[in-house]
Amino acid sequence: MTTAIRERAQLVYDFADGDRSQTDLLGGKGANLAEMTRLGLPVPPGFTITTEACRHYLDRGEEPQSLRVQVTMALRRLEDGLGRRLGDIQDPLLVSVRSGAKVSMPGMMETVLNVGLNDYSVKGLAEAAKDERFAWDSYRRLIQMFGRTVLDIPSERFEDRLDAVKTREGATTDVELSPAALQGLVEDFKDIVSDATGRDFPQDPREQLDMAMRAVFDSWNTDRARIYRRRERIPHDLGTAVNICAMVFGNMGEDSGTGVCFTRDPATGKQGVYGDYLVNAQGEDVVAGIRNTLSLEDFARLDPASHAELTRIMRRLETHYRDLCDIEFTVERGKLWMLQTRVGKRTAGAAFRIATQLVDEQVITRDEALTRVTGHQLAQLMFPQFDADAPRTLLTKAMAASPGAAVGEVVFDSATAVARAAEGRRVLLVRRETNPDDLEGMIAATGVLTSRGGKTSHAAVVARGMGRTCVCGAEEIDVDAEAKVLRVNGTTIAEGELLSIDGSTGEVFAGELPVVPSPVVTYLERGLDAALEGVDEEAADLVRAVDRLLRHADRTRRLAVRANADNAEDATRARSLGAQGIGLCRTEHMFLGDRRVLIERLILAEDPPARDAALAELLPLQRADFVELLTAMDGLPTTIRLLDPPLHEFLPDRTELAVKVAVAKATGDGVSADDERLLAAVERLHEANPMLGRRGVRLGLLVPGLYGMQVRAITEAAAERALAGGDPRVEIMVPLVGSVMELHLIRDEIDGIVADVQAAAGVDLDIPIGTMIELPRAALTARRIAESAEFFSFGTNDLTQTTWGFSRDDVEAAIFAAYLEKGVFTVSPFESLDRDGVGALIRTAVEKGRETRPGIKLGVCGEHGGDPDSVHFFHYAGVDYVSCSPFRVPVARLEAGRAALVDDTVGGEL
Repeated sequence: MTTAIRERAQLVYDFADGDRSQTDLLGGKGANLAEMTRLGLPVPPGFTITTEACRHYLDRGEEPQSLRVQVTMALRRLEDGLGRRLGDIQDPLLVSVRSGAKVSMPGMMETVLNVGLNDYSVKGLAEAAKDERFAWDSYRRLIQMFGRTVLDIPSERFEDRLDAVKTREGATTDVELSPAALQGLVEDFKDIVSDATGRDFPQDPREQLDMAMRAVFDSWNTDRARIYRRRERIPHDLGTAVNICAMVFGNMGEDSGTGVCFTRDPATGKQGVYGDYLVNAQGEDVVAGIRNTLSLEDFARLDPASHAELTRIMRRLETHYRDLCDIEFTVERGKLWMLQTRVGKRTAGAAFRIATQLVDEQVITRDEALTRVTGHQLAQLMFPQFDADAPRTLLTKAMAASPGAAVGEVVFDSATAVARAAEGRRVLLVRRETNPDDLEGMIAATGVLTSRGGKTSHAAVVARGMGRTCVCGAEEIDVDAEAKVLRVNGTTIAEGELLSIDGSTGEVFAGELPVVPSPVVTYLERGLDAALEGVDEEAADLVRAVDRLLRHADRTRRLAVRANADNAEDATRARSLGAQGIGLCRTEHMFLGDRRVLIERLILAEDPPARDAALAELLPLQRADFVELLTAMDGLPTTIRLLDPPLHEFLPDRTELAVKVAVAKATGDGVSADDERLLAAVERLHEANPMLGRRGVRLGLLVPGLYGMQVRAITEAAAERALAGGDPRVEIMVPLVGSVMELHLIRDEIDGIVADVQAAAGVDLDIPIGTMIELPRAALTARRIAESAEFFSFGTNDLTQTTWGFSRDDVEAAIFAAYLEKGVFTVSPFESLDRDGVGALIRTAVEKGRETRPGIKLGVCGEHGGDPDSVHFFHYAGVDYVSCSPFRVPVARLEAGRAALVDDTVGGEL
């Protein structure tokens, strides 16, 4: 039945038959080509093969049977409409074959231009165009692209031969090559194909088309495409559409060219059109960055009529899409053609500026503006910047392609970047120009520097999409990748030496420049007025945009945002960043360093007097900690978790102690009685899996007085603050409960101590008692646990470990890389919540807990509480607040506001 449905399915759509709502089926490029056609813009005619056909091909290793027939019908409609035939020997129709997934993946998949040329049609093209050079240039481009993309021939083989011909002819660029040189180059390229594949370059135009289509399908699963999707969290099962479009030629002489433009600056958000233009070139030349481009102002002087038409179309598209548009165009002998548009990728700063600009222009609402920015982008704006007052050595200034301050060791290839980054070193990837094979190196590097290319080159577009700092088109830099050096204005920098690049200004500096907090962090911590002091207008615009959207998020969101903080200093910083309380104070962090010996003494105590003495010593220290914390968070809820370490963290290392005792025995130096007693105790308490042993509530039940001491210290601190006129709002959380009986037993002790302290101090304190839900059993029995718990806080880190059966420390290095590669994960479940598994347990606990106690307070205190994607899940799951590290509080605030506006009830499963 499924096969019959597939055979009847429409797998090919003419551009005139679709619209932009069909991105699932036609991909982003195909849907937008259809939309521009529907708007009456000058789009070359063509058709799109659907993503469904790609998924079928990838699933079964062959196209649906009906696809060839549907492509033939669409091709005949195209030929009849233009009055030309594919690959005809007199006036041939040539087509481009381009990928186009639902989600933009710039530079990751394949394109083949000039399909239909062969030894015969090239002559017809030359005669029809009355330009022999153009025809042979187009043919050599086809063989070069086809060889690399379809036949998997290393691109260097073609590039080396092209460079050799340019050297022989005395040409600086390929446009200077004569028709005879290009014709000879075609023969050379055909020889490369024959030598590499054992067969001649295909002469049948339809065979070229079919092979190119399959190559585009196959490019969906290339290593670089899969790496990019993993990084951008794009599902692997979407597939790509294939767009087949009648060729228009930008390489037909000085009155022709190709370009990429944006309706606003995608790097800064500055208003006004931006873009690159290349005379006598095809589209891939701009993206590849092999020649430095002209500006749109230069284009206006060269071809005023085409520039004026392009400007009108850009304004119309931005108005239609109500957003920044990224546009590809070609001019063929003075005629403008639109080849692509999409909502453009932009830097984090540009995203915030453009969103508020469009509100002020009354193009979008404030709610829509909030959905146009993300927590990931806000986090990027919080990274440090170079100190403007620090001494510096400027090497050159080029194109500011993607903002940020990046410092690293210079490396000249992707593999070295990956290897050195894996060693924990900061690296800066330096290339003449990047290509899709450099993706892993770009991910590993702190920044990217190229000597060629513009704002729309591969390096710039991919770096912007990843939030990576990038400087492009540094023409003064000579990059010698073989010698592993760069030379600039008399200075030589070797691989391994440090460079600093500023993606906001395009400046390149020798050595390492110091950094200072970004103005956005100054705003978040000290307010708008402080952030605006002494900054330039561009930075001021950005800070004001962040302020407007973050305040709107605070007005819009339902979720409260708290912070995880273990001391008064962190709590104060969290409060300055907008935290509405403390969702998790980890008391075990209060016993590190010099205090560790006190807990060790308590755990190893052999009798009640020794245990009581250790507790008595701990009590005033704990009380002082809690007084400081409650002072910092006065008037806001402060959830304090009772001790929850794996027991071994507070004991001497078993192996080291055993070796020490054994050596003492072997050498006859005499074994210390304390060491022997300590080793016996450590052996008695040793656990094969301490993460699942004596920790959490179990520790409280098995070490008498431990939790009682902490509860007394918390309650006495709250009483002290209340008597001093403060407003302590403390909440006590019991960790790792799996059975309601565990909580009943601990709660009996807690309630008694709280009552005693209140009576002794003469104060009335409201101290809710709750528990962490971090075990699957706790989630499944939440109805029972809610009988004794006044609040739940989901410890999603441990809940993920226990649900998956993972020990995080063990599996992240050993298993996750393989699982991501094999598609088991698209993202680590410790980074973004596993909605299907862990999320299902959370939803169950929310539902069951509220059945028993309708007013129960529900929170999240795992680090997922600061993950933008996870925040949306928690909003829809119905929890009351999320808690995260202080630095991520603004991110969670923004995403909580977005979650209230974006329908995300289903999407995003792991």
